[in-house]
Amino acid sequence: MNVLLVSPLTPESFWSYKHALRFIFRKALLPPLGLLTVAAMLPKSWKLRLVDLNVAPLSDADIGWADYVLVSAMIVQAESARSVVARCHAQGKPVIAGGPLFTTGYECFPEIHHFVLGEAEDVVPELVADMTRGDLKPFYQASARPDVRQSPVPRWDLVAFKHYAVMPVQFSRGCPFNCEFCDIITMYGRVPRVKAPAQVIRELDALLDAGWRGPVFVVDDNFIGHKAKAAELLRELVAWRKRRGTRTNFSTEASLNLADSPELLDLMVRAGFNRVFIGIETPEEESLAECAKVQNRGRDLAEAVRRMQVAGLEVMGGFIVGFDHDKPDIFERQWRFIQEAGVVTAMVGLLTALPKTRLFTRLSEEGRILRESTGNNLDAVLNFVPKLDRETLVGGYRALVRRLYAPRAFYARALTFLQSYRPRPARRYPDWRECAALLRSLWVMGFRTRGRRAFWKYITVACVRHRRALAEAVDIAIRGHHFRKVAEQI
Repeated sequence: MNVLLVSPLTPESFWSYKHALRFIFRKALLPPLGLLTVAAMLPKSWKLRLVDLNVAPLSDADIGWADYVLVSAMIVQAESARSVVARCHAQGKPVIAGGPLFTTGYECFPEIHHFVLGEAEDVVPELVADMTRGDLKPFYQASARPDVRQSPVPRWDLVAFKHYAVMPVQFSRGCPFNCEFCDIITMYGRVPRVKAPAQVIRELDALLDAGWRGPVFVVDDNFIGHKAKAAELLRELVAWRKRRGTRTNFSTEASLNLADSPELLDLMVRAGFNRVFIGIETPEEESLAECAKVQNRGRDLAEAVRRMQVAGLEVMGGFIVGFDHDKPDIFERQWRFIQEAGVVTAMVGLLTALPKTRLFTRLSEEGRILRESTGNNLDAVLNFVPKLDRETLVGGYRALVRRLYAPRAFYARALTFLQSYRPRPARRYPDWRECAALLRSLWVMGFRTRGRRAFWKYITVACVRHRRALAEAVDIAIRGHHFRKVAEQI
């Protein structure tokens, strides 16, 4: 059996890091972990081929070779996914679609006849049997959420490491919180399910044994959803790093209550974590109440950010404008908070009603839904009727993002972060890609693009006052270059 696994193209966005990847000679940020995991569940006797459109084109020969085509996509990849499906159908190849795009929105794809909805572990045996017989059902969906401890080590052999900047692993699925706008609990539930530490270590060992020496992103939507289990894993990671003699760095996503646990913060940094994405959302208390962001309410958000920075973590923040309780001054309030807290990577987006979320249901009942979400902030298109004047909201959003990533504002925010940041990972010599990235950053941002004076001032201050964090300072500048390019397109 020949099975082609296809990951559609991700359009340019904040998270694509397209302009930053060029500095380190990589084509994409991450390989498609879902497809690599599903591949490991398929019979070993089957021949598999993975095509990630973010690193290589899909050829007619690839499609012609396949008996079946498995497509997994996120909402932002919808347009590319449609194109892939059309090409496969043109050659008479059956398509089986899965992933977040189809789990929450399969109704929008009448041209696709076979879907895997939700998590795949418990339905793959049935799917494999039907593929073998050539008799596929329209839907495959487990009646219960699978035990992630049964999930296999991904098929790293199907991708070329040289194309990617980061490798993904997963520790848990699900989140205990119930934010109105979030679709994670729709797909994975509110009871976090975790892998055994030994299982995660096996996946990391497999990565290292296959030759990977770069950073790893723990893709959990809330790494500390189960704090005790997270701490257990972190202790094992500390021991693993010492045993393997590796300086692998990790990043992940977590909820803001991470700041309340000095033990977890210390363990994360000792285990090699240097970045964490936090959904901060808004400094407006009424908007936090509106969206049920209970973990952020009634606290000093800036102080929580500072505690994580002092511990040795860069806080990458998610922010939203467009809540019903937002007032016209929300853009200035967001600006002040982000600048003063030193949240260098500030992902600001318009509120979006994603399919199957509580927000989508509420707005549908209120007759306020206008269209499906594209999943891409660059579109700056609302898919619902806001309470704040539409032109004020969209215009304010665009102006806020451009203001945040203007060179002087961005570098000032970066220096604010570096003043609080206390890096603790062991030092190491940079590899050739990092050296090349430094030289290219000096050329591109120091001579070729606007904001040159602000860049040189930033680098000078970093060299003088923050030498221990100089590598982070350069990395921040490179990411800022990407964000500035993207902000100009909004």
